[in-house]
Amino acid sequence: MIESRCGIICGECGFREQMGCSGCTQIQKPFWGDGCPVKSCCEEKSHAHCGQCASFPCPLLNQFAYDEKQGDGGKRIEQCGKWKEAEV
Repeated sequence: MIESRCGIICGECGFREQMGCSGCTQIQKPFWGDGCPVKSCCEEKSHAHCGQCASFPCPLLNQFAYDEKQGDGGKRIEQCGKWKEAEV
């Protein structure tokens, strides 16, 4: 089940219950700020997740995935790839 646009597995997020978040595919505005550029990009292109984009993985997704403070070392990119493969 796709829970996020960028590949984060929301069920593994420690903030999910604490913040009452149901994942960015189900909310209008993220709890962590005014918006998310990855979420906005996917929605503007009518993609369920980044793996559906012809530019996958794009510089924006790479920036998020490998951010020193909040990145996950590329795990979200791998997950989007898995979602993409499952759709074929």
